[in-house]
Amino acid sequence: MKTFGTGSTTAPIGSPRTPTGKPESQAEKVARLEAENAQPSPEKAKVETEKSILRQAAKYFAGETNW
Repeated sequence: MKTFGTGSTTAPIGSPRTPTGKPESQAEKVARLEAENAQPSPEKAKVETEKSILRQAAKYFAGETNW
């Protein structure tokens, strides 16, 4: 146990934590999630960029094929 720790896992980085330790109510959870969704996500921007690149590549290669 001392070498590898207690065996318990920790919360993932960025996971919501309540400051008082009590569980959040349904209304608080909805408000928190709506606030998160309102903010632009860097991951969403990356996915949109990748999708655009793939769309352009598909157009390019579709034009190249003359079967």
